[in-house]
Amino acid sequence: MAHLIAQGLSNRKIAERLVISKRTADAHVDHILTKLGFNSRTQVAAMIGALRTPPPDNP
Repeated sequence: MAHLIAQGLSNRKIAERLVISKRTADAHVDHILTKLGFNSRTQVAAMIGALRTPPPDNP
């Protein structure tokens, strides 16, 4: 679900994509933020982006 948050989807759109209720999506997003110690969806997106970025080459 974090990758859907990182894509900028709203909780309603996440719910539609995963075929769950919006309320369930709300709860999951809240749990993700809490477990990661984040207070915004932007922080989740930054974390996902950092995980997807290959490390720089070391000469």
